[in-house]
Amino acid sequence: MHIDLFYDTTCPWCYIGKRHLQLALAQWDGTPISVRYRSFFLNERIPAAGEDFRSYMQAKVGGAPLEQLFAGPRQAGLRVGLHLDFAAITRAPNSLLSHRLIALTPASQQEAVIDAVYAAYFEQGRDIGNLEVLADIAGEASLDRSAMHASLLTNAAQEQVLADARWAQQNGISGVPFYIVDERYAWSGAQPPEAIVQMLTRIDRGHP
Repeated sequence: MHIDLFYDTTCPWCYIGKRHLQLALAQWDGTPISVRYRSFFLNERIPAAGEDFRSYMQAKVGGAPLEQLFAGPRQAGLRVGLHLDFAAITRAPNSLLSHRLIALTPASQQEAVIDAVYAAYFEQGRDIGNLEVLADIAGEASLDRSAMHASLLTNAAQEQVLADARWAQQNGISGVPFYIVDERYAWSGAQPPEAIVQMLTRIDRGHP
């Protein structure tokens, strides 16, 4: 089986959903499963330099207390070993560069780099819209920092990233994480690992 997982690097539920999928696949004993991570933009209109995180989020939710918004993903993350620290985040970044970094990463290292980008943003409060920060993350993940820095200065992998986002929009995907199995079956949201195993089992047996 094959899973296409649409995600954004600035989406806390995508971070949690990816971990849930990892936990589900760790206990999976059915047909072998491959995963392809595909780009999605929650807001492609954020300036390249990003925006102030608190102001951006406050405008997004209106007058609701931000703590109410953060409590759900923080608690869900803790249940699977993720320590989301929203207080550490100062910038709401444009995620294009981070998606390009991931697209430029060799397939064998891609999942680790996605995890590193998520951890940098949600656990360490680093600005993943910043070229230097992303180059540092690449180096920390055992990639060639200078080569990745040079690639990110060009338009390398940009069309691939934008093509994923266009495909999602054209096919009615409006939120992430969003999972498509074998181009036929789909579900959305950070479903618990046990629910993912159940859905994959039904698909594997031909009874979705």
